[in-house]
Amino acid sequence: MANQLLQQAREFTERLKHQNDISQDDINKAKNAISSAFANSTEAEKELLQQYQQELDAVDFRDS
Repeated sequence: MANQLLQQAREFTERLKHQNDISQDDINKAKNAISSAFANSTEAEKELLQQYQQELDAVDFRDS
């Protein structure tokens, strides 16, 4: 299950990085996916999720 959540977090983050019109709902979905994946992940996966969070923060800032 954790790997599926990790994959979903990655897909949301990648999609938003390449999308021009980003809604707050899109950002919230990505944040929720990252948060859900974090709960049951390994240390290596947590590092990836932290990277996704940083990328998402940059996208959120860009869209502001």
